[in-house]
Amino acid sequence: MRKKIAIVLAAAMAAGLAGCSSQTAATTAAQTTAAQTEQTQEEADSQEETAAEEASSEKAPEEYSGSVVVYSPHDADPLNAGVNLFMEKYPNVKVEVVAAGTGELCNRIAAEAANPIADVLWGGGADSLAAFKEYFQPYVCANDEFIGEAYKDPDDLWIGESPLPMVIFYNKELIERDGLTIPEAWEDLIDPAWKGKIAYCLPSKSGSAYTQLCTMILGHGGKEDGWAFIEKLYDNLDGKIVDSSGKCHKMVADGEFHVGITIEKSAIQYADDPNVGFVYPSDGTSAVPDGVALVKDCPNEENAKLFIDFVTSKECQEDQSQNWGRRPVRNDLEVGEGMAKLDDLVLVDYDFDWAANEKESIIERFNDIMVD
Repeated sequence: MRKKIAIVLAAAMAAGLAGCSSQTAATTAAQTTAAQTEQTQEEADSQEETAAEEASSEKAPEEYSGSVVVYSPHDADPLNAGVNLFMEKYPNVKVEVVAAGTGELCNRIAAEAANPIADVLWGGGADSLAAFKEYFQPYVCANDEFIGEAYKDPDDLWIGESPLPMVIFYNKELIERDGLTIPEAWEDLIDPAWKGKIAYCLPSKSGSAYTQLCTMILGHGGKEDGWAFIEKLYDNLDGKIVDSSGKCHKMVADGEFHVGITIEKSAIQYADDPNVGFVYPSDGTSAVPDGVALVKDCPNEENAKLFIDFVTSKECQEDQSQNWGRRPVRNDLEVGEGMAKLDDLVLVDYDFDWAANEKESIIERFNDIMVD
């Protein structure tokens, strides 16, 4: 009998211990859940506070000050318009502009690398910028989501800001006077009838002229065979080669040349002039974008980034497109009046890496043609 009672008592004690253990586990679990909930709430509150602090710490436009040095090959009017818009928005930031050809500016940035003067390079074909990308530093602009990957450097060392189809610009009056036919293709320009009548810039001086050179090589036989076309074209230049790409369209409009090899953004400026016009070459053009880049170790980095954000903004891109014929790079904007859609153009298979990495040898080969 005692033995049975002992067994019953032992069973009761075990049941009691199990009940206590279960109750303790439940209490502990509840306490843990409460602590986790409290911790999660604290983290959420902390994140909200951080976000609020970041939002409240953003500067108002008038709080930015100092200066920014911009190197740019853009034509004077759109360049000044963009700079003036920036200064209207950021009245206490002084913009200092150095204007010259892309090649000259890139070489200057390279020469100044130990002690940079420029903060931003605004303009110049992205293939030219890529050839000097060791002198730029990465930056993902505030408008990155609106710019296609095809218009950005893979390492964020430059950002496309305006795709640039290459065109043939012509003077109707001179062409009609001499009984010629408006050229429709690059191929037309090697006809002897155009000898001495073509305005083209030195590729070593101009980024756009360099892109035009590569475009014509790639569209007429490729990296080696295409040089035969360039030799014929140069022979038709008859020694008349200009030292600034900005002169090509101006000299055609002024009647000094019948045709000029130039960029869409320059040709579109003459939309209201009935005496001139332009064509997209039927044997293939290119649409390499103008780029904007942050100079490595620049002295005014904050304002430089601010400027890059601005020139890729909807505000600036709309103004440059509507008033200065510059094709926007943003995918939330339409092209301006008189511009063909890129999908409607015949585009060469532009080898970006080749154009960037072989720039020195390509220019040297062109120079050799000039002295032969």
